[in-house]
Amino acid sequence: MAAGFLTQLSAGAVEVRSAGSLPADRINPVAVAAMAEVGIDIATQVPKVLTAEAVQQSDVVITMGCGDVCPVFSGTRYLDWDLDDPAGQDLPAVRPIRDEIRRRVEALLDELLPARSGGEQLTSRARRAGAGPGCRRR
Repeated sequence: MAAGFLTQLSAGAVEVRSAGSLPADRINPVAVAAMAEVGIDIATQVPKVLTAEAVQQSDVVITMGCGDVCPVFSGTRYLDWDLDDPAGQDLPAVRPIRDEIRRRVEALLDELLPARSGGEQLTSRARRAGAGPGCRRR
């Protein structure tokens, strides 16, 4: 869900990667439905395994319950968003999780892309963000 919001709300200004240490076989269908409600289609996304290379190539890595599983590289900023796991939950339970993810993505984008809030133009260093399942199955 975070990757979907980052992709749409950045309008292509941020390169987004989404991966997890234990990715599911498919995207959570309830998450797909929750995102469809806000006009974002994540149905064609495929869960990917988190690699050290993907983390190293990212300027910002958003994790959700990562712990010691995610590789750490100097120069990479890590944000651990402690949110309820939508896996196994119904749509009414996933909606507030989705909405909180959106709020956090918007705040991050306002920081990375100051032009969104009237500040300076985007720096090249802020163009890459790894987001999504982080290090927890979603």
